[in-house]
Parts: sequence; C-alpha cells; structure tokens
Amino acid sequence: MSDKLAKSALNQAGSGTRSVWSGEQVQHPYRATQTPIVASAAYGYQDIDEWYDAALGTAPGFIYSRMSNPTVEILEAKICGLENAESAVAFSTGMAAISSVLYTFLSNGCRVVSTKDSYGGTNKVFEEFLPRMGVSVALCETHSHEQIEEEIAKGCDVLYLETPTNPTLKIVDVKRLVAAAKKVGALVIADNTFATPLNQSPLALGVDIVVHSATKFLSGHADAMGGLVCGSEELMGKVRHYREINGASLDPFSAYLIIRGMKTLALRIRQQQSSAQAIAEYLLTEPLIEAVNYPGLPSHPNHHIACEQMQGFGAIVSFVLVGGMDTVKVLLPQLQYGHCAGNLGAVETIYGPARTTSHVENTLEERLALGISEGLVRISVGIEDTEDLIADLQQAFEQVRGFSYSEMDLD
Repeated sequence: MSDKLAKSALNQAGSGTRSVWSGEQVQHPYRATQTPIVASAAYGYQDIDEWYDAALGTAPGFIYSRMSNPTVEILEAKICGLENAESAVAFSTGMAAISSVLYTFLSNGCRVVSTKDSYGGTNKVFEEFLPRMGVSVALCETHSHEQIEEEIAKGCDVLYLETPTNPTLKIVDVKRLVAAAKKVGALVIADNTFATPLNQSPLALGVDIVVHSATKFLSGHADAMGGLVCGSEELMGKVRHYREINGASLDPFSAYLIIRGMKTLALRIRQQQSSAQAIAEYLLTEPLIEAVNYPGLPSHPNHHIACEQMQGFGAIVSFVLVGGMDTVKVLLPQLQYGHCAGNLGAVETIYGPARTTSHVENTLEERLALGISEGLVRISVGIEDTEDLIADLQQAFEQVRGFSYSEMDLD
C-alpha cells in the first residue's frame, strides 16, 4: 500500500488506531518499529545546493534541530492525525505553545477577546504581558456568551477559548462564538488540553488553531514537557517561523516520550473519564462539599452544550469544600491514591487546590476576582480502579469529620 493510500485509510480509522499509527506509517532507520530519538543538533551536507534547498524548505531535509528534528516531526504528524489538522508545531512546554501562538498573531494595536476562566499562566499573558505590547485585552464572564459576543463585535483580532476551563470546568459554545468571531474576521484559537482530541474536535467546530499542553494527557506519564499547536499549513508556517527565531523548540527526548504516551491515549482516557463520572456523582452526595464541577453531570450549567460538542466529558473534576482552605489542608494529606502536585493528565490520580496548581501565579485577590474559591480542589483522575479511588475519598472525608471544630472551622 502506498503512503498516500495508507494515510487515507488512517483518516477513516478510529481515534485509538490513529493515536498509535498517525505519523508512524513510515520506514524508520534500521527498520526499527519505534520512532528513534535523533539527538543531533545539526545535519551535514556535502552538496551546497542541496543544503540550501533544505534550509529554504523547498526540498525535504533537516539542517538544525531548533528549526526541525526528525523525532519532533513524527510527534507533529501524530497530533495532526488526531486533530485532523494540516500542520503542527511543537514547543518546549504548553505555555511556550500558548504564548508563542498569541505573540505570533497579536501586535501593538490589536485586540484579543477571551474569558476570565482560563488557566492561570494564560491569564497572566492576558493581564500582564500582552498589554505591555500595546494589545487591548477584553476578558469576559465565561458563562455569558452574550457578553463575549458584544466584546467581539466591538473589534477583535483574536478570540481565545478554553473549554472545559481550568479548574472550574466551565463550557463555552464553540460554534456560537466562532460564528461571532468570523463576522469581524477574527482568528479563533482554542486550548483543547482538558478535552483531548478524543473528546473534542475544535477544528471541526470552526476553530482556526488548536493548542495543547502535551505535558498533560497526551504524554500521560508526567515525565515529559511539551506543547503543540496545529491548524492550517498557512497559519502554522507563521507559528513555525516565530518558534524558529524565538527558540522554544521541543527536544527530541521529550518528543519521544510524548509519542510513546500518545499511543495509549485512548485506553487511558476511557478509564479516566469513566472514573471521573463516577467520582463526580459520588461527590454530589458528600456533605462536606459545596459544589461539584464536571460537564458530565446533568446539573452542570452547560451540560447540554458539552453533549453537543464533546464525545466524552474528560478526566478532570473539581469541587469546593466547606471550610475552604482549612478543610483542604486536612483532606488532601489523608488520600492514599493520589499525588498532591501541580500537574494533571497522568496515569496516577493528582489532587491540588488552585492556589498551588492552575493559578499559583495569581494572588489571592486575583483568584477570588476570577471566581476561584480557596476551597476549590482539582482532581486529575488516573487509571486506577474506580472503586479504589472512591473508597479512598470516602475514608479521607471520614477522617476530616473526625477533626474537632476547634481544629477546623466548618461553619
């Protein structure tokens, strides 16, 4: 079968098959079955014209790994297969991907519209760094599609969406907001990290550019950092040029680990989001919890939108504890099956409050202004047995109830 026919067949395959084979229907050196780690910084040429053509991109080839690398290219091809994108660009971290794509398309005099409920690092770019460049930023209430549409209509060069949001798990209607953005000729960028390509296809919903923190679910093992941006070849050419000059390239070792992790993405997500749904439903019954955030719950304000634009509801749940941070400090150390860490998307379950995870860069006042309670805890559900995770939460809550009111204020 020719490469063209093989790629065509793969496009029709399921997401699990594409997770394994996208980007890897090629003959690796030495007939290896796994993507090799090419650790060379530079690539040599005896023919100067051949070298020049490779440098210009008019002929295939590599010249310097800041610009392109064989291992990294396999990863870029793999995310293209999952997101149905023409092209992709890999970065050293998720924030490198997010900030670089914003800096590529925004400059002095431009206007960006987004929501308040974005990841803390992204929020800092909007609040601190873009205004320094003379970029006007409008951050809207995430639940108000009307407000977002009004701000877009005032003038918008880039609309930046994150759905579900981190860590409040809010959902925005992507098609509706894309339609508003296209009326004014705005570019639409969406962070698909939480949903993953298995649960949401932003490009099919009209989005122009999709970003991922590949450190999270794509890698899945908390041992590599990376970011990915994908979209049309025209747009990715601009993003790639920015990366080449500014230098936040992904190293081949991390690319290899992310490639390896992506092969089990479908299996991991299947178990993780099944457990997440069960955990969210259990948490609704716990008296020590004020609120549970999970788009798979019928009680979620935008559950109906999630049902329309997502194929699954993801593996992140967040909840708000009675007693705020005092209760958080008692509950988390009691958990046996979960790391308390500033990461998500790994095979192990991970717990953490917003002030030490998603919004550690923000002050207390900034978090409260963003609607993030000090009692909010984010769970990144792992691949452990569902029953064990729920039993672990149950015993932890029982221990919290064992503390006296003099030790912890639960009023």
